[in-house]
Amino acid sequence: MELCYQLPVLPLDRPVPKHVLSRRGAISFSSSSSLFGAPDPRQLSQRRGAISYDSSDQTALYIRMLAVTNKIKTSFVFTPGACVIFKQLFSRDVRVRSQVGFEPERRGSHPYLGVDFRTLHSRAESAGSIPARRIRRLFSFQRHLLSSRLVRGTPHLNPLHILDEDYCGQARCMLDKVGSWNFDIFLFDRLTNGNSLVFLTFHLLNQYGLIELFQLDMVKLRQFLVLVQEDYHNQNPYHNAVHAADVTQAMHCYLKEPKLAESLTSCDILLGLLAAATHDLDHPGVNQPFLIKTNHYLAALYRNTSVLENHHWRSAVGLLRETELFSHLSAEDSLNMERQLGSLILATDISRQNDYLSRFRTHLDENNLCLGNASHRHFIMQMALKCADICNPCRPWELSKQWSEKVTEEFFHQGDVEKKHKLEVSPLCDREANTLASVQIGFMTYVVEPLFAEWARFSDTRLSQTMLGHLGLNKASWSATEPEASGSSEEGESEPARATEPPSSRSLSQGGQES
Repeated sequence: MELCYQLPVLPLDRPVPKHVLSRRGAISFSSSSSLFGAPDPRQLSQRRGAISYDSSDQTALYIRMLAVTNKIKTSFVFTPGACVIFKQLFSRDVRVRSQVGFEPERRGSHPYLGVDFRTLHSRAESAGSIPARRIRRLFSFQRHLLSSRLVRGTPHLNPLHILDEDYCGQARCMLDKVGSWNFDIFLFDRLTNGNSLVFLTFHLLNQYGLIELFQLDMVKLRQFLVLVQEDYHNQNPYHNAVHAADVTQAMHCYLKEPKLAESLTSCDILLGLLAAATHDLDHPGVNQPFLIKTNHYLAALYRNTSVLENHHWRSAVGLLRETELFSHLSAEDSLNMERQLGSLILATDISRQNDYLSRFRTHLDENNLCLGNASHRHFIMQMALKCADICNPCRPWELSKQWSEKVTEEFFHQGDVEKKHKLEVSPLCDREANTLASVQIGFMTYVVEPLFAEWARFSDTRLSQTMLGHLGLNKASWSATEPEASGSSEEGESEPARATEPPSSRSLSQGGQES
């Protein structure tokens, strides 16, 4: 039996179409794929069964179940409590695509100039193959059903028991060393069937005791994290859910640093982890200049200022309200959490890098940072998130190189789209004028090095020295590839390119590891 469901909903900054507002919501069971969505009334007699409900918030909900054989019989018993569980677990935006090729609406997918952000970075798949992502989403749905036992009254002494049944042994072993700077997020994503962001964030929130402290509902939290992961465009080479998980893991490493661990409040930690997990939510795979030059409505809405960051923040707030994760807090506290979350996410705007860096440098020069002050703590959290967002060049070479290839691929693909539509090609996006090595060397020299040098002044620890050491070795490794390219072009010979040797990371102290 294949379960396919689509729950279209829109972020706060997108108008709601009339056809969505007119829906009441329904669940139908049919052997015909054509009945999915809004079936023809003449075909209603072919339904195997249906359940519908009135939705006060006008949310559209459709679920289709296809039988492999015509002999499958399914019965459902709904109690009043189960109806509440059902609405929580299947609320709105989680989707599993069907094998008949249906492409669901998705939040933030805006076709523009003939460019559909849903398929901007997608690759063609072989005929008859089942996408791995589709299988992973089916697994995610099964985990939703597992988590419903908590609401049905099944007692669990350990709040992580739900995750223990999901994780394989290797993934659990990796989480035991989640504070290591050498944490391989790519391996962890494979071990968790593409659900690294959900599992990692849930684990960290539990490890810090935040679930119990803030009395977060387990089902709402699980639902929120799954919706966050699903709202990342995983066809993007770089700005996807794995990047968000990597930033969240890096944020955890910084939160464990002595200066921060001694002064941060539980609220600071909760906001820091949530901001890291949602900082690139619904990223379209193109940068702000692309949105501005194409007169995209988001650019007009936010007046060409921190366009993507504002959209990430508003999308995150939309999911918080949608899942009612903070509904048990007072209205004032909830709004304050949303504002502080936005302040952290907006700090990741790379165009404002010099403003934050100058302010950070001034504080360090005058030695007037007081982490007992709430505003100073919040500023340090902003700087920590900025470091986590661009920390890839400071990772060990085996990880850093993969991230460099992914982000450059995304840049170059945007440049190809700009050329196709006769637009001015954005800096670093022209594959004919730039190389992978030149892009990385420039980024490390002018963006990464200045920021992490100041961070090391603030937190002169083993982890800071490890990051700077990796940064120097990685930069040298990329620099070593440049003469090869120029030399081969001058000689006009197709000399086999020598594989770039990874820097000797073993010479670096393995800082930032949990004992």
